[in-house]
Amino acid sequence: MVILDGTIVNVALPSIQESLGFSPSNLGWVVNAYLIPFGGLLLLSGRFGDLFGRKRVFTTGLVVFTLASLLCGLAQNSAMLLVSRFIQGAGGAVTSSVTLAMVVTMFTEPKERAKAIGVYSFVQSAGGTLGLLLGGVLTQTISWHWIFFVNVPIGAVAVFMAQRNLRAEEGAGKGKSTDALGAVLITAALMLAVYTIVEAADYGFGSAHTLGFGLGTLVLLALFVVRQAKAADPLLPPRMFKFRNVSGALGTHTLMISGMFSFQFLAVLYMQKVLGFDQVQTGFGVVPVSLLIGLMSLFVAPRLIAKVGPRPVLLVALVLISGGLALLGQISADGAYLTDVFPATVPLGIGFGLAMPSLAGLAMSGATPQDSGLASGMFNTMQQVGASLGLAVLSTLAASHTSTLLGDGTGRADALTEGYQLAFRVGACFVLGALVVAATVLRNPPRPGAAPAPRPAATQPSETDTASA
Repeated sequence: MVILDGTIVNVALPSIQESLGFSPSNLGWVVNAYLIPFGGLLLLSGRFGDLFGRKRVFTTGLVVFTLASLLCGLAQNSAMLLVSRFIQGAGGAVTSSVTLAMVVTMFTEPKERAKAIGVYSFVQSAGGTLGLLLGGVLTQTISWHWIFFVNVPIGAVAVFMAQRNLRAEEGAGKGKSTDALGAVLITAALMLAVYTIVEAADYGFGSAHTLGFGLGTLVLLALFVVRQAKAADPLLPPRMFKFRNVSGALGTHTLMISGMFSFQFLAVLYMQKVLGFDQVQTGFGVVPVSLLIGLMSLFVAPRLIAKVGPRPVLLVALVLISGGLALLGQISADGAYLTDVFPATVPLGIGFGLAMPSLAGLAMSGATPQDSGLASGMFNTMQQVGASLGLAVLSTLAASHTSTLLGDGTGRADALTEGYQLAFRVGACFVLGALVVAATVLRNPPRPGAAPAPRPAATQPSETDTASA
């Protein structure tokens, strides 16, 4: 539900603009008002899950998200919709931040955990595609209001099921103080970072606006680092960055999502603006990717990971994803879905379906149970940062190249296509960068049944980060 809402709005933007009177320059804030609090609060919410109990944090986020969805659907003006979207993004962050941590703590047996992470990865990946499809159907058949109203009954059932079935646990925060200053600094820094990235597409990466806010982000991050070194109970313990698999998985995840997001965003634009697809056709156009992601993450990835470990599976997956994006770099203005888009969906779907369970497992294998909520929040934060970075960089490249070609007299369809080609190729380079990080930094965790290595002190890297591949 939360992931679905990140994309369900995209296909409804023209209808929302017409209904509520958004200007073209302000319409993007319907998306950004959700992205900024979502990206900014993931880390803080994940830590709160460790300190105060993940079930409590999870259900609180669900309630906030569901009520905000109702407010979004009832919005009668642009201001009400933007405020409601901000609250909705905050609720989504609180819910998402602890989900992966709950999965790895509920399923402790390696094979069952691999299957559970596969389901989690499928939901994460397929939610965006389902959002595109459902958004088109609801907008065309009823109205844009229902892309938000649909969350209300789903959210109510989810809250009931969570209260009934999730095991309540005592958080680790008893007797500990909350690092309030650190919380304010990191939340402000992450929100400002997401804002800077998403606005860079309009202002330009070298503009005074982007550079100024980027500098502000770096200052806040520096203050946060200083605060964490001095705090008695830091929000983000420095030991987290000594876990090799945690830091390596975060870097790999960010680069991979930055590249993969070019498919989710630019392939949709290519199908609509060049191939002439309507909203529903576009939604169905990305269904093959979701089907392959589901097949791989639910059935294939857990078995492969159990046999050879997550690292080799991830490396193969990244090669497939970069190859799929390279294929999209060959699209043509007079092409067709079956010849230009569909062939790329095969390696993209297989690769992403294998990559997400592998990455999630590697990231969580490096964290202690007491830090699993924080690791989960960090993992999801990097996904959001990667998506925002990919959107800003790749859409800016595509738009700039298209504008240059139009100025030279190139036809609109050809100019758009060449802009998308460039962005897909750069996206493939992002994924190749992820491949380099994964190959040089990540290590397979110990195989089940292997003799356990001595447990290091809390401030030292765990055995999962020093084990050989």
